[in-house]
Amino acid sequence: MGSSSDIVSPAPAGALLRHVVATTGLTAPEATRVIGDVLAFHAEPLEHLVRRRHRELQARGQQNTAIFRQIAAELRHSVVAAPELSERQLRRIVHG
Repeated sequence: MGSSSDIVSPAPAGALLRHVVATTGLTAPEATRVIGDVLAFHAEPLEHLVRRRHRELQARGQQNTAIFRQIAAELRHSVVAAPELSERQLRRIVHG
């Protein structure tokens, strides 16, 4: 399998694009760009997200105890990219 950098975000599904256009007043090209930006933001792997947030909070002078507590709280409400799974791992999920 390729790396996550090999994945190209597809154009947004028709229903999602129509919904965003209808509810925001954005044009279809603008909505497509916004949806792509949101999908790219949420495609960050969990490990990258945790390391990035740790660096950001550490740069603000926070200590690890507070940092890890904050990251854990953020993750409870965050959408992160699923790990890349092999076909064998997918089979095990389905068939046990």
